[in-house]
Parts: sequence; structure tokens; C-alpha cells
Amino acid sequence: MQERLQKILSQAGIASRRESETIIQDGRVTVNGVVVTELGTKADPETDTITVDGKALAIDEKRVYILLYKPVGYMTTMKDPEGRPIVTDLLKGIKERVYPIGRLDYNTEGLLLLTNDGALANILMHPSHEVDKGYLVRVSGQVSPSQIKKLSEGVKLEDGMTAPAKVLPFSESEQNTWISITIHEGRYRQVRRMCEAVGLNVVRLKRARYDFLEIGEMKPGEFRFLEPEEVAKLRRKTVPSSGRGPRKTGVIARRGSTTRR
Repeated sequence: MQERLQKILSQAGIASRRESETIIQDGRVTVNGVVVTELGTKADPETDTITVDGKALAIDEKRVYILLYKPVGYMTTMKDPEGRPIVTDLLKGIKERVYPIGRLDYNTEGLLLLTNDGALANILMHPSHEVDKGYLVRVSGQVSPSQIKKLSEGVKLEDGMTAPAKVLPFSESEQNTWISITIHEGRYRQVRRMCEAVGLNVVRLKRARYDFLEIGEMKPGEFRFLEPEEVAKLRRKTVPSSGRGPRKTGVIARRGSTTRR
């Protein structure tokens, strides 16, 4: 069946759909030997020969699902023009090409999912599914009840009001306070901007949870494969029962201990 080329690239795990559009426009994709740059172009991955940077598309590549503890100082893009390290540098021994589901900024640490299952990634990132993301935030000084209330009800940012959040005090000292913030939106630097909007100075920001997945006792730079039941649970929560889920393929979702870089 013919589908838009950027969707095919995304489902094959080449990149996100938006990044795939750039790859196409840059002239890096061919269909049956012809360079394609038009975003509306369709192809059939079952019958057409599609290449990216001269390499044939591996439609039947095994699916990989990885939970990584992203350290501070790593980019979640696939390339960085400034030469800063990227999160895939941490995945030693992983042969499959994976990319992040969503983003964590350079100075934010914590739970990041990576996969080459483009269909599932696109579903998880779509705003309509409202996947909860839980953060632990250390801020300077004390946090007042009114600041907690404002964060909980929604904060006006330059790109509009945020949705209500779940905000709870976590621990407190004379110098700083830890608070827990759970949001389901995915705006750029959203948690930092929310805190700044109510007068809080963020000292440390860590994503500890993505839906039902938690960072647990993992250390920065460590990663593990999702358990098969975890992958199945993600699919059940995001794919409508009346619709068609992602194409069934081989899955790498191994049992075993955490891997350190």
C-alpha cells in the first residue's frame, strides 16, 4: 500500500516524521533510483526500492525499545551542529538505529525512551494521548503554597496557558526545595518555564517517570531494554482497540540487568 514517504521513513525507524521531512527535502532519499525531494510523494515499501543516504530501507528491521537515564550535557537530537554529545553516543553495543521519543533539554536529566518503532513513537508523542511525564525539580529557597497553586492550575507562558499539572512538595531544606511536577504536554522547556513564571529558580531538573515507566535506581548514562510486557502495555494504552496497531515485526525487548556505558 502506498503511503507518504516521510511516514514510511518514520515507521522504519530512520527518524521522527518531522526529521524525515528534512531528510527528504535535503535530497537524501531515492525511490527506485530517483532522488525525491517533494514531501507529498508516496511509495509502497513492499514493492518500491527506497534508500536513505544510499542505504536500502530495512522495513523488517527488529524493533528496539530502550529506557535511558539521560545525563546532563547530552543533546536529544540525532546531530548537533555545535558538536556536543548526543544521547545515542551512550548506547554502546546497540546496532539498530534508534531515536528519542520526545525531548529532554541539554541541562535536564532523567528518563528518555528511544526506539526505531516510528509508528508507536508518533502515537506516544501525539498531544491527544496526554501521556503523563513526572519530574523532580530542585529550586532555590522555599516554595510557597501560592506558587504550588499557580503551577497546579496552569501558568500563562508566551505560547499560551499550560494545562493543569499535579504539583506536590517533595522535600525541603533551608537552601532549596524539591517539588514533584507531573504534566502531559510536551512544550519546549515547559517545566523550567513554568517554574520561572511563578518566580522559582530551577537548580536541577530530572524526569523520573514516563507514563507507568520509572527511572528507579538507574544512574546517569545507564540504559535497559524494555520488558516485552512493558512494550505491550505502551501499545495497549495508546492504540485504539478499534484501530490497527503498528505492523507486527520482530521485537527486541530483552530481560536482563541495566547496562552502563
